[in-house]
Amino acid sequence: MGVKHGRNYDDILQEFSTAVSQITDCYEFFEMEHDEWEQLPEEGKKEVLEALAEDLFYGLGTDSMINVGSGVVIYDCDIHRINVLIGKEEITFVSLI
Repeated sequence: MGVKHGRNYDDILQEFSTAVSQITDCYEFFEMEHDEWEQLPEEGKKEVLEALAEDLFYGLGTDSMINVGSGVVIYDCDIHRINVLIGKEEITFVSLI
C-alpha cells in the first residue's frame, strides 16, 4: 500500500535508508542481535537498511507509527513527510513531496 508521495520513490528510499540508519539499533526491527549486525560487511548493512526503509515505507501506509529499535518512524500525512525520532527528539525527516 505505502504512503502517498510526489517525489521519485528511489530518491525517497535512499534518503529514508540514511534516516533510519541514525537509529543505532535499527537492526532490531529484523530481530538481529548486535553481534550479527556488527559482523555484516558494509554492503550487507546497506542492503539491510534499504530493505528496512522499503518495509517501513509500505508499512506506514497501514500504521502511521512504527517502532524501530529504540526509535520510531511516524508518517505525517498532513505535511507529507516521515519523521524519525529517538525518544521524543526528532533526529531527521524525509519529505515526500
